[in-house]
Amino acid sequence: MKKLIFGLLLVSQLGHAQQQYDKAPFTDYIQPAVFSLSMVMMHDVVNPPAATRFYSYATLAAYQIIVKHNPSIPGAATFIKSYPAINVQDSGRTYDYKVAAIYAILEAGKQLLPSGYLLTEDEQKLIDLYKKDQVPDSIIKNSVMVAEGVVKQIVAWSKGDGYGKLSTLRRYTPLKGEGYWYPTPPAYMDAVEPNWRTIRPMVIDSCTQFKPKPMVAFSKDTSSDFYKLNMEVYKYGLNPTKEEMTIAGFWDCNPFAVSTYGHMAIGFKKITPGGHWMNITGIACRKAKLDFDQTLQAHMLAANVMMDAFITCWDAKYSTNRIRPEAFINKYIDVKWKPNLQTPPFPEYTSGHSVVSSAVATMLTYLFGDNFEYTDNSEEFWELTPRHFTSFWNAAKEAAVSRIYGGIHYRDSVDNGVDQGTRVGTFVVEKIKKAGIGPLAKN
Repeated sequence: MKKLIFGLLLVSQLGHAQQQYDKAPFTDYIQPAVFSLSMVMMHDVVNPPAATRFYSYATLAAYQIIVKHNPSIPGAATFIKSYPAINVQDSGRTYDYKVAAIYAILEAGKQLLPSGYLLTEDEQKLIDLYKKDQVPDSIIKNSVMVAEGVVKQIVAWSKGDGYGKLSTLRRYTPLKGEGYWYPTPPAYMDAVEPNWRTIRPMVIDSCTQFKPKPMVAFSKDTSSDFYKLNMEVYKYGLNPTKEEMTIAGFWDCNPFAVSTYGHMAIGFKKITPGGHWMNITGIACRKAKLDFDQTLQAHMLAANVMMDAFITCWDAKYSTNRIRPEAFINKYIDVKWKPNLQTPPFPEYTSGHSVVSSAVATMLTYLFGDNFEYTDNSEEFWELTPRHFTSFWNAAKEAAVSRIYGGIHYRDSVDNGVDQGTRVGTFVVEKIKKAGIGPLAKN
């Protein structure tokens, strides 16, 4: 009789454990995993173009696992030309694809990021969460093995994109002559990623596929269009409104700003534009109540369109080598003038935030709809007040104009950057449409 009672209790407990496991909030673990990558990138001071590369490969590793589980989801090879054949190896063992996919995000970051070892603790915390959700140890172990196998193949593929060769390419030397970029205060940093255009793109055909419209020609003539562009930026620096300063600060996204106090310099780290938009993607997924597979798919698509947007933008930057407003204004208008934001260390045309924000806004609008309202709390970590947006385009346009308010870009760089990014985003959306990926949320 005692054996029977014990057996009934055991069955009851196992049933309760399975029920808790089945209801585990795996979808809620995706955004924190992506943010863990962002935190390590902050530690490493990863620059904006490189950040989207890391997000892309990490989310593709997770995406590969859900594609194996869900045959209705198109594989990455249907829209990424260079994507290899990747085998999700389970060796006949029982595993949970959700457990494996989330772990793969962290494991890919661990393998790809310079300080990826910092993610070891995050992996253990994730495993502890799985155990708390009463996922069987054997399932966790097998899922981790599946994730590691996929990540190994993704990392091998990533090594062919040219990233490892960047340091061997010709170093950048600022061009001599008026109108060209040169390092700006306070840190006078060298140009960031001058050879990024050589990186293999994900979906677009080449770095030159979406060249921007011609920029306004350089001129010191006070009646010229270029001088007028500078005067617009100059005035924002002199008399910005409180709202303009708020917008500039909210979209700053400078991975390493330097403040000087006498002979002392202090660096401040933040997420990149890509990191900000990855967080927005997570916010949208939660509000739309997307399921696990859709949530991962949205993150992967956002990361990949931004990676391609940066490639085409960086080609424009180092093809034009245009001077920054701070350099021109200090030399020809007002030697004491300072921008509201710190000038980033690379040429001006086109505006990176404008290009990337419009590209990902195009993608997210396709996935979630035209008038998707949300509150963006991505900058709360840096004690900035959340902002409410009526659509992704509402946010993207604000991100773009923030560069003028901040004093780091000209109006034509912003407007033509939005156009350039929109064309990149539209192209990528058409590619995924043909692959069979439709909107993820109901309008």
